[in-house]
Amino acid sequence: MINDPYYRRRYVISGIAVVVVLVYIIRLFYLQVIDQSTKDQADNNALVKQTIYPSRGLIYDRNGELLVFNQPIYEITMVMREMGKEWDTTAFCQCLQISRVEFDDRITEIKDKKKNRGFSRWTPQVFMSQLKKEDIASLQESLFLFPGIQIQKRTLRDYTYKAAAHVLGSVGEVNQNDIDRDDYYARGDYSGRDGLERTYEQQLRGEKGVEILMRDSRGRMQGSYQDGQLDKTAIAGTDLYTTLDIRLQLLAEELLTGKIGSVVAIEPKTGEILALVSNPSWNPKVLVGKERSKNYTDLLNDETKPLLNRATQATYSPGSTFKTIQALVCLQEKGINANTVYPCSGPGSSPIKCTHHHGSPVSLENAIEQSCNPYFWCAFRDVLQQDGYGKENADFRHRYELWRNDVMAFGLGQKFTDTDLSEQAAGNIPSIQQYDRTYGKTGWKAITIRSLSIGQGEILVTPLQLANQAATIANDGYYITPHLNKNDSMLTHRHQLNIEKRHFDVVKSGMHRVMQYGTGRHYAVDSLHMAGKTGTVQNPHGKDHAIFIGFAPVDNPQIAVAVVVENAGFGATWACPIASLLMEQYLTGEVKRKYIQKDISNKILNESVKKW
Repeated sequence: MINDPYYRRRYVISGIAVVVVLVYIIRLFYLQVIDQSTKDQADNNALVKQTIYPSRGLIYDRNGELLVFNQPIYEITMVMREMGKEWDTTAFCQCLQISRVEFDDRITEIKDKKKNRGFSRWTPQVFMSQLKKEDIASLQESLFLFPGIQIQKRTLRDYTYKAAAHVLGSVGEVNQNDIDRDDYYARGDYSGRDGLERTYEQQLRGEKGVEILMRDSRGRMQGSYQDGQLDKTAIAGTDLYTTLDIRLQLLAEELLTGKIGSVVAIEPKTGEILALVSNPSWNPKVLVGKERSKNYTDLLNDETKPLLNRATQATYSPGSTFKTIQALVCLQEKGINANTVYPCSGPGSSPIKCTHHHGSPVSLENAIEQSCNPYFWCAFRDVLQQDGYGKENADFRHRYELWRNDVMAFGLGQKFTDTDLSEQAAGNIPSIQQYDRTYGKTGWKAITIRSLSIGQGEILVTPLQLANQAATIANDGYYITPHLNKNDSMLTHRHQLNIEKRHFDVVKSGMHRVMQYGTGRHYAVDSLHMAGKTGTVQNPHGKDHAIFIGFAPVDNPQIAVAVVVENAGFGATWACPIASLLMEQYLTGEVKRKYIQKDISNKILNESVKKW
């Protein structure tokens, strides 16, 4: 044993040496692997990585008509580490025609790591974006005076027509949530914010490329690094072919001029949406470029709510258009048959009045033609009460549940979940639980909810659902989910109702009679064999809404249409002629009844509707 008092100190010294070495190793690991700032600094001293942005995919209508394309724009980026003390801020501001205050505010925003988590003095930061060629002309000539500044070419959306804004959507700058959710994006990138631009963002955006350039110690570019072997070519986005018929879309938007409402047209056999219009709308160009933010705020504050897609998000009572579904469900549930008749005393009928006098008793076919309220009340009552009420209303409640399920099978009371239409309202077909909360289990019967029989009460539908309802009747009991992508075959998305096909004959015949002898007779085109149903829907907030559903030709339906015009009055006066003109346009390629088109287009029903 060694008694040297210094012997044990060697262990302490060795331990200190080991700790120092470990600290250096850990620090080197942190700097080289974990902390990217040193790597960024080293790379940016010698290399410049320039992102090559892909062209966004183009958007076409069903006939190959170009709807959305790209135009070149520019953005200015800066690497702050390269902006020395001699950097002339005043001259830079003059080149861009901005004030020193604007410059300082933008620099402060860039450096704010709460807003810009990717901030680094060593990497390019977006200073200004969405600039036109004339905006950067002066700077481009003097770029050599401003080290650290680069001009990056980008593209911006442009539009062939001032139409289909709600359908097409818009493109805007990404926010931090987008960046956190998808590492494809960086600050200053753009993405689809709504409509098809958002739904098909990954298809339309393409893949970014990168070009790596080399520079010398003075910051001068020396060409491509490794002869461009590490560069990556940008891949353009994939084009999107929609189901829209732009001629039909333009006509529908024209006919809704000065009105609040919507139009949805569907090809019944495929579920392809031919036109989808919500008015008020806007020229898609107003949400492009530097004015996007201001214009969006103005649209948001407009009292007529142009940003609301009424075609898919607004809900209404369906009124008399619901009688077509009521007839089919009552036939299927054996409350009535095709030969059932009921009496009608016109406006003297009770508990639901008829709107006018007509023959009595009334058959189902005539009830659809004449829109006889008492007939559909009696049919509804006889479906729900055919088994009586039973203990605690059990039999009645069971019958109501069957009725409700049959109604919802038409696509009502729920969103279409297997579609590319992201912005939808579900509407409402009232449930047993909803009525139990209001009346108690035994406190409600057919008489309590009689308004449902004629499409009023708690029933709410969207125009999209109304158009799909018309398509379902046109197809004798099935529908393909409504959609907008022409290349995405939805034929497997077939929804078959359990209503027997034979029941549709009498309903379609009644709808055809509406256009021959009933409320739609003034706007029928005999050669097109139109079928339809008008509705005038009570509105607690003003004048009644005008509604229409229809399809044509009856024997081989190629188009189904739903039209809603808010606060317009009679469906036969406003909604029906609009739908009739649209069917004529689609089936014949033109509107021959120009006098009707001009009359409807020039009628202003709401002075507050602005032209955007």
